[in-house]
Formats: sequence, structure tokens, C-alpha cells
Amino acid sequence: MITILLFIVAFFFAINIGASGAAASMGIAYGSNAIRNKRIALFLCGIGVFLGAVLGGEEVVKTLGSEIIPENIISLHIALIIISSASLSLFIANLSGIPLSTSEVTVGAVAGVGIAFQILYVKTLLVIVAFWIIVPITSFLLAFFANKIIQYLQKKILNLTKGKWSKILAIGVIITGFFEAFSAGMNNVANSVGPLVAAGLLSMEQGTFYGGIFIALGAIFLGGKVIETNGKRITKLSLMQGGAVSGIGATLVIIASIFGIPVPHTQVTTCSILGVGASDLGKALWKKTIITKLVKTWVISPFFSLVISYNLVKVIIQSDLSGLMLFLLFMATVFAIGIWQPKTLTKSQPLYKEKAIPKKLGGS
Repeated sequence: MITILLFIVAFFFAINIGASGAAASMGIAYGSNAIRNKRIALFLCGIGVFLGAVLGGEEVVKTLGSEIIPENIISLHIALIIISSASLSLFIANLSGIPLSTSEVTVGAVAGVGIAFQILYVKTLLVIVAFWIIVPITSFLLAFFANKIIQYLQKKILNLTKGKWSKILAIGVIITGFFEAFSAGMNNVANSVGPLVAAGLLSMEQGTFYGGIFIALGAIFLGGKVIETNGKRITKLSLMQGGAVSGIGATLVIIASIFGIPVPHTQVTTCSILGVGASDLGKALWKKTIITKLVKTWVISPFFSLVISYNLVKVIIQSDLSGLMLFLLFMATVFAIGIWQPKTLTKSQPLYKEKAIPKKLGGS
């Protein structure tokens, strides 16, 4: 019974990863009208996600399954606790309207188990956290300077956004969007199947294959609202800016995946968008309250899943209620600093909107 429940929760988590995070990878291509049909955009996203999971997801699976805590302590019950804790954290963050990394909540859940058993590979965890800081900052800086180059090219080449150039740029955005979907599958498949592989329920090949399928299905069939929001409401970029954002994010996430580091894909993309915005708007960008809320949520989310998994181990596995007071204190802190409140992004609150997007570029 526990095995069936574990598979249900894991694959349900995979579907939600596809519907929330992975589907957003083609948001720029769809939002800029490089791909006008939403279903085609989602189908391309699904293919990219699946290929990324199957061809390059193994290293991150190894990290989540055996390099943060010992593989031999991940039993069926522990695997269920890890995935359930990550799923619950993601669900609560989604209620706040904040894009959240599944990698952060999954790593937090694994770390919570390690702390409960007092067996945690701290060195590996510190390396992962360092990448969580370095990679988004790098994406911000690269996007900032890339946009400066874009601005220079647009001044020097007057017809860069017209005629055949417009079509070439549209193709480029589609390619970089597919590339970004590939990177999402490569880095995120471990979040849903890593504990299953560690528990011995699936081989590595089976885990990446089935995980990739369910993430792709989530993107294709349930990603419509996310790609609409990400493409039409949150990110308002020109084709050249969109291609730069997708390309930078995808490249950094793939590099991290090769080294087996689960990184916050959503944060990387968001920081790229902020880099473009800072390049255009300067200090005015930082007046947006949504940025403060994003940072708060990103910082607190791994701790949220950590506290949940820690307490589940204590209560269910060790019959120890001592951690419940810590959980209540943590929840009180979360609400006190105003992270999860009903306010969400709306059509009138884009994260960043370019000053002026020529109609022929397909900007909306």
C-alpha cells in the first residue's frame, strides 16, 4: 500500500512540476507570438522536458538520492515524507502567487530528514546553497550586459527588428525556449523520482524515463494557465530580450545539472528578467514590492519544507512530538514577516515590462 501511495504522490508531484515550472520555459516564445498557438508551445515544451530528463537527469538524481543524506536511510516511508513535504511547500507557495523552485523545496525536505536522523552531508549541502546564490546572480549580470549589447545593436542596425530579421529572431526565441525546457527536465526530474531511485523502487533509467514522461504530461495538459501568465502577464520582453533570457537561463541550468547540482530554475529565469529590467530602468526597478516578496519567499521556502520533513520523521518514524513547537514557531514567523499573503500578481503588475516593444516584434 505504501509503495502505491508513494508512486502516486511522486508522479503527481512530477505532473505539477511540469504544469508550474517547466511550462513557463516556453512562456517567452508564446508571449512574444513567436509561437502563436499555445498547444504547440506546450507540446514543444513537453518534448524538451522529456529529452532533458532522459538524456541528462541522472547526475541530479544521484545528488538528491545519495549525496545529501546516505542512500541507505531512504526507506519507503522516508521517500514518501520527502516528496510529501516538498509537494506541500510548493502548494503553499503557489497560493501566494510566487514562482518557486521545486529544487529548493526538495533539497530542504531531504535536509530535514538528515537533521532528524543526525546524518547530513553538510559539505554537499553548502555547495548546493552556494550555487543557489551564485547562479541567479550570474544570470542577472549576464542578462544586464546582454541587454546593453541588444540596445547597442538596435541603435546601429535600424532594421534589426523588421522583415527577415524579425523572423530570424522569432526562430531564435523558439530554439532558446526549447533549450530552456530541456534544461528544466534535466534539473527537475530528480525532484520527483530521486527518492524513488534511492529507495530502490526504480532504476536510474526507469526513474528519469517515467519522471520525464509525467513532467512532460503536466506541461502539455496542465501548463496552459502558467504559460499564459508567464508569457502574457509577467514577462513583457522583446524577441531579442526574450531569447537572451531563455538562453542564459538554460545554459546556466544545464551546466549545473552536468555537475549534479539542483538549482532554482525559476529564480534563474526571474533574475535574468530582472537583469534586463535593471539595464533598461535602473533604480526604478527596485521600487517594485513584488521583488522583496520574491526574495523573502526564496529564502524561507527551503526551510519550510525542511521543518515539515523533520517533524514528519520525528512524529511518524520516531514517535517524538518535540519538534511541533518548532514548527508552530516557524509558521508564526512566516506569517509575521508577511511572506504568504493573499496578494498576487495581476495583469496590471508585470514583473518587468519593456519600455516600448514594436508591434512587428510580436511583443504584447
